[in-house]
Amino acid sequence: MESSILARVFEHNNWANKHMIKVCSELSDLQLDSLPQTATRGTIRETLIHLATAQRNYLSLLTRLVEERTEGPVEFSDLPESMDRSGGALLQLARDEGQGSLKSRVRTSDGYDVEPWIVMLQTINHACEHREQISSMLTSLGVTPPDLDGWEYGEAAKAVVRTSK
Repeated sequence: MESSILARVFEHNNWANKHMIKVCSELSDLQLDSLPQTATRGTIRETLIHLATAQRNYLSLLTRLVEERTEGPVEFSDLPESMDRSGGALLQLARDEGQGSLKSRVRTSDGYDVEPWIVMLQTINHACEHREQISSMLTSLGVTPPDLDGWEYGEAAKAVVRTSK
């Protein structure tokens, strides 16, 4: 089955999140909890928890009524599972987008009605921003961050192929 462009964007997001978590899982507690030496706020651990919690909450915003939404942060030990679960569900929403599953506005807990595409856009934008912050913190710790851009994912997905010159 051919994926939509939106689904491909979410596939990349899931791939990038998984790679960032893998790199960070090899860090010591001291590195995970080190205060950043950059303009970034929060530690690597705090940023990963924030990223996973936000992704889960964006999914909840798209799929549940206000009173049914999940509260509280994701536990650090649950990061990979939480990101896989919420990332997979968001990817499915992206794949189903043409079927009209995301056609009506959703209500935020602070009283806004938002079109679903805004939440999908924010999910991607938010993840990119925080992965870049983590990359900056890794660099300041002397750890080479993973290359997570679209070109790298394109090569991994065999969508970018070198041809002869």
